[in-house]
Amino acid sequence: MHPRITRNPLVMGGKPCIRGLRVTVGTITGLVAAGRTHADILQMYPYLEQEDIPAALSYATWLTEAFDADLQPA
Repeated sequence: MHPRITRNPLVMGGKPCIRGLRVTVGTITGLVAAGRTHADILQMYPYLEQEDIPAALSYATWLTEAFDADLQPA
């Protein structure tokens, strides 16, 4: 479902990361929330690929929706 997002307990404490790299989904979403452009992020992390940024945002949205669904009263 999210092939660019990986979780490994030996990488960044098991946080969701981009393609096994030491860049977390939270890092990407935080940078976007802070107003950084995709070009800015790719310049800061040149080993990222263009597709990694929307993948991180998509994963974060999916995770939030799944979490919200769990909070809904029965």
